[in-house]
Amino acid sequence: MTGIPTLSIADLRQQFPGLQDKAYFNYGGQGPMPEGALTAIAQSFQQVQQSGPFSNAAGIWVMQEGELTRRAIAQELGVAPETMTLTEDVSMGCNIALWGIDWRLGDHLLLSDCEHPGIIAAAQEIARRFGVEVTTCPLQDTLNQGDPVAVVANHLKPSTRLVVLSHILWNTGQVLPLAEIVAACHSYSHARPVRVLVDAAQSVGVLPLNLASLQADFYAFTGHKWWCGPEGVGGLYVRPEAMPSLHPTFVGWRSITSDATGLPTGWKPDGRRYEVATSAYPLYAGLRQAIALHHQYGSTSDRYQQICTLSGLLWQKLVALPSVECLRTAPPQAGLVSFRLPGQSHNQLIRFLEARNIMLRTILSPDCVRACVHYFTLEAEIEQLVGAIADFKEA
Repeated sequence: MTGIPTLSIADLRQQFPGLQDKAYFNYGGQGPMPEGALTAIAQSFQQVQQSGPFSNAAGIWVMQEGELTRRAIAQELGVAPETMTLTEDVSMGCNIALWGIDWRLGDHLLLSDCEHPGIIAAAQEIARRFGVEVTTCPLQDTLNQGDPVAVVANHLKPSTRLVVLSHILWNTGQVLPLAEIVAACHSYSHARPVRVLVDAAQSVGVLPLNLASLQADFYAFTGHKWWCGPEGVGGLYVRPEAMPSLHPTFVGWRSITSDATGLPTGWKPDGRRYEVATSAYPLYAGLRQAIALHHQYGSTSDRYQQICTLSGLLWQKLVALPSVECLRTAPPQAGLVSFRLPGQSHNQLIRFLEARNIMLRTILSPDCVRACVHYFTLEAEIEQLVGAIADFKEA
């Protein structure tokens, strides 16, 4: 390892109460929280109450917590804190970017065919309200062969304003060559930039990231999945070059500047302009604590390589099972392993596994089962999962 771990995997796992009695493979849905994060949240709530929830001291504390959290997230993602907007989840971040564009009749919005239903629904409503053309490009077909960069580029039009795609596709686990896709979009038109919005639900906390070098215009993520933080805290990165053209949609006291009489005078000069009002601020400490815990086991690159090693092991064992079809024909590029049991009920499999304290989920499109492997997943858990799938097939 390039980073020296200060915790063994066994010691690290002891920090997660939710891992003590189950084999957990649902990190892409929600990660379990470490004890330190739970404690930090409880202590923060106590501190607010002791200060007086609406006192000057509490107000100062709120501002400090926000700044500390933006800094912690920005450091993880290789950007300046000023580019960070604190949100509640991925969907909120995506909606800020989707609705902040000055859409005009006839504009074009391009999605991939592997986006989450929430994104699809938002795009459909934008089409209805503004007369925007929404189309999709077939990235699912490039899972095992093909060029996703060319697929996206071939679906751009002179009227394209925004491309929306995921860094890691939530259903198939494919890792897109994001920097190359972004470069193709940015170079498509010199008359008007084609912006790129990235759903980063499955990439933050998995991939080693430097958003400044990726050049994506908007990158929406959450802390409650692979970072194992509390639900209710996420973020949106807005590239400085894209910020002047992205207008605030949700507006509150956190987003505005005011004069001496309290009247609004404009927007905050940084990512705070897209924030709104009161949030569950004690959750911020929980997210920072969760992020800090991961630092005790190597570097981001070390953890990513461990994820790939373990997900590759699961893929190998699943491929060896008769009548199990993995969607990928090569080892996974990250922690998502999607597979099918042709002729068998995936919902029944999930119920069968949960009765044995093994947690996975189904995906509707494509119809499959998804297992999520973290860097601290145990090989024994992988063996347990594969053995249970074999038992189900025989039942």
